[in-house]
Amino acid sequence: MPEKHPLTIGQFAGQVKDLLPYAPNRQQSMLIDALARFCAGYDETGRVFIVNGYAGTGKTSVTGALVKALTALGRPVVLMAPTGRAAKVFSGHAGHTAYTIHRKIYRGSAGELAADTAFLQHNELSGAVYIVDEASMIGNGSDGGGDLLSDLLEYVFTPDNNRLILLGDVAQLPPVGSVESPAMLPQSYKDRGLRVSRATLTDTVRQGRESGILHNATWLRRAMLMDPLPQPRLQTDGFDDMAVCDGNDVADIVGDCYRRDGASETIVVTRSNRRATAFNLGIRQRILDLDEELCKGERLLVAKNNYMWSAKVKGLDFIANGDVAEVRAIHAVEERYGFRFAIVTLWLPDRDVEVRARIFLDTLVDENASLGRERMQALAEARMADPEANRPDDPRERRLRRLRSDEYFNALQVKYAYAVTCHKAQGAQWKNVIVDLGGIAPEARGMDFYRWLYTAVSRATARLYLLNPGDMEE
Repeated sequence: MPEKHPLTIGQFAGQVKDLLPYAPNRQQSMLIDALARFCAGYDETGRVFIVNGYAGTGKTSVTGALVKALTALGRPVVLMAPTGRAAKVFSGHAGHTAYTIHRKIYRGSAGELAADTAFLQHNELSGAVYIVDEASMIGNGSDGGGDLLSDLLEYVFTPDNNRLILLGDVAQLPPVGSVESPAMLPQSYKDRGLRVSRATLTDTVRQGRESGILHNATWLRRAMLMDPLPQPRLQTDGFDDMAVCDGNDVADIVGDCYRRDGASETIVVTRSNRRATAFNLGIRQRILDLDEELCKGERLLVAKNNYMWSAKVKGLDFIANGDVAEVRAIHAVEERYGFRFAIVTLWLPDRDVEVRARIFLDTLVDENASLGRERMQALAEARMADPEANRPDDPRERRLRRLRSDEYFNALQVKYAYAVTCHKAQGAQWKNVIVDLGGIAPEARGMDFYRWLYTAVSRATARLYLLNPGDMEE
């Protein structure tokens, strides 16, 4: 380690290993040795370490031990993740506060953030180790959004002598619009003149060898390396944490999970927004006995990033696509500009904060991921033409500026949160996961499906239910 600390690199690696809750296997021991060398010294800059850790390989345990050891030495450590939910999971595993990437690196008004015109925070922290979890979710602008990866690198490496560790799983789904996860590719950093180290964890830790969830996740990951791809097979016999169900059983299973662990620890993962809507409506009617369109206690899923409403809550950087919210109160419902809105108080359990916001009711059962460009453009034109919002002689440029912080145009887009698509589930975990496999033709079971299935299976921590697996079950 640096000269200011008495420990050698070997001693520091030993300290990390001692902090693990179990004896490390060979891969984990080699990774810890490599990370100890990587974190040592203040005299080099522009260094990146990519850790590709598959499900059940102990990646989070190693990271938690590393964070504790670095903290004990007084080395600054900053933990980040792409979403609020992923940051909460990371914080729990590491025993250290974790931030969303947006909250840590950007500053600007809600309107500037919404318009992608916010600017990077000035980073003065030197000699720090930055660790980013769920890095496979980080995009580089190929989906039409901002280049989060480039901004992250600029923020971290503007001061001298910082280190960046990226934790991810390349077997999971890549960001929307990408074929691969750019943050997990060494070339993404070499092209920027950065030095890259990398390691891959593939060996499942001993505690997980009797888990059907990890057994199947491991088989799927290994099958992805085969050429040609085999037809996917999921083994359930002999595993207490695996079960198969069909359409006649699913309501009883979801109800049992709710009674045992609660709705917050149970999710249905499916492959389209249309199927998610059908599951959501069925669960609300048959299990929760909810007749009204929106009820107090309702669990909602945020369908699009929103920066406006969080600006009114201290410490809340933004409300992220995929965040879960619970309705605490419904204050008003109205219809304007061809849309229906509600003013509600929401509790965000992953942030443990309440926020009062206007939401779109139309998106609750919309079969699209979020409101399309044409509908949002129609709302923008209607709102800018409304004399309530603008004077008749206001120039269009002024109307557009006001739109950035307009509470109708920036209403929160939400869906019911009892069933989700796999992209929405990414970065989160539940005790009980029901994976919808019905009606997937054999010819559709290519690499994209493998990644989808691996991501869905690895969301479960206690019980995994396969809904209508057909010939995929062994």
